[in-house]
Formats: sequence, structure tokens, C-alpha cells
Amino acid sequence: MAFPPDSSSEAARAPLGLIAAEGDLPRLVAAGARRAGRRVAVVALRGYANLELRELADSFCWRGVARLGGWIRALRRAGCREVIMAGRVRKAAMFAGPRWLQWLQYLPDLTSIRVWYIHARDKRNDTLLGAVADELQRRGLTLIDSTRYCPEALAPEGVLTPFEPSSVVRADADFAWPLAKRIAALDIGQSVAVKEKEIIAVEAIEGTDALIERAGALCPAGGWTLVKVAKPNQDMRFDVPTIGPNTIENLHKTRAAALVVEAGKTIVLEREKLLALAARYRIGVIGRRDQHTAGAKPAPSRP
Repeated sequence: MAFPPDSSSEAARAPLGLIAAEGDLPRLVAAGARRAGRRVAVVALRGYANLELRELADSFCWRGVARLGGWIRALRRAGCREVIMAGRVRKAAMFAGPRWLQWLQYLPDLTSIRVWYIHARDKRNDTLLGAVADELQRRGLTLIDSTRYCPEALAPEGVLTPFEPSSVVRADADFAWPLAKRIAALDIGQSVAVKEKEIIAVEAIEGTDALIERAGALCPAGGWTLVKVAKPNQDMRFDVPTIGPNTIENLHKTRAAALVVEAGKTIVLEREKLLALAARYRIGVIGRRDQHTAGAKPAPSRP
């Protein structure tokens, strides 16, 4: 696997800063950066990141999820110029109680408060993360593509399982794809559940796993398809669609028929394990390129 040359600039010769949250993606990023010859300074988000990241880090520290100022100070002390954000933070938890309780739980620092209340126009993911990226840039830290050091994790195009999904699955995917793209463009969510050209459920703040559970409850007969897309002009620095073996396990529990993801814009964690599970459960997995059908006809309305 060839990686971008890292000796061409002062920024690339400095340690790579890694703001690590939940899941396996931070490990993939850290391992890829180390293979490329970069030192790695990890800021692990308390309650989310895996302690095992310490083994891949040249420097490692814990910081609170709402302590942006603390992230910045740690990264600057480590000499970082470029930073990657990787992993999942369950945003729904931030709305799970009254505001005073959230303040006590997260203890936001002044930098986080300024970003949350002043710089972010609203609380959608792109807005918040964009405001975080701007704050990092103001402090001399450039947020870069989260897949730069693990491009092999991106979904390829085509049928990824050893069997062809049914024509019904393909028709449902064709129907749901432009609808999912519109929802993603509004930064509402990136996944929809569809069966027989009927949208069963739409992802919002709850995340994909909760969407799958809800779709299964609404369609206990199974046979439905999950369509997961990137946003138009997806910012690959953050909020990149991600699937893993747990996605397939959840689809199996809810008797889903297939999973369709956007090729080149979706991170596939533990790909071999994921595809082995999909084959065992007869869940079709398809990587699909967006055709940029800006002039396509709108989806048919109900009679």
C-alpha cells in the first residue's frame, strides 16, 4: 500500500495528531500513520477511546469530549501541525437530559463553550465539526482527511458478497438512493431502510444501529434493505459513513436482506470479518458509486 509522501513539508514531518473516539477507526489511522513513518500523538476522548491506542502512540493523553481547549493544548505541546479526528461520539447522549446536567457531566471548557454557542450556527454535525476545524486552524492545527492513512478501508464498487442480491433489493436500492442523498444533503442522517419501494425508517441523531433496530421493529417480516450514503460533497475530514461487523450482526437480528453503501466514501471496518458474516447470513453487500443525478426525475409521489 502506497501512502502520501510525508517528507515534503514541515507539517508532515511533525507528529500526526489523532483525536480518538469510539470504534476501530482510530486504530486503523494510527497504524497507517506509523507504517508511513509518522509519529502519532493521541488525544483519547474519555469514555469513548480504546486504551489499546496507547501502544501505537508516541504520546498519549486522555481529555474530556467537551474539552476542546485541552485537546488543542495537548496537540500543540506534542508539536503537531496536522490532525485527524477518528471514531464515533454518540451525539444523542448530549441531548439526554436538561442542560445543567449536561454541563455537570461534560464540564465544557471555555473554548468548547465558545464553539458550541457562538461559532456554530446550529447543532448539525457538519456545522459543529466545521466550527471545531476552524478553531483548530486558528490555533495552528490543520484538520486533514480522516482516511488519508487508511485508504484501503474505503468500500470498493460492486457486489462484495459471493452471491448476487435479488432484483427486488436492487430496485429498492435504486428507489431509496436519491432519497437518502437528499436527507444526507440536509445533514439529517445518512441511512434509510426501504422495502418494496417504501421508506420504513430514516436515520437522524440516533445513529445507524438504532435505525436498524427501529426498522426491524416496524418490519418484523424482514426482507428490507439498508441504504447508507455520503453527503453530497462529503467532507472526508469528519462524519464519514462507517460500517463494521456489528452492522451486519444487527441487520441479521432484524432479518434485513441487504446493505448498500457508497463506494469510495464509506469506511468498512474489519472488512474480511464483515463480509464473512454477510455471506453466512445471506445479507447482500453492495458498494455503489453516486451517479450525480442532479437532473434526475424526482421520486414518484404517492397516488
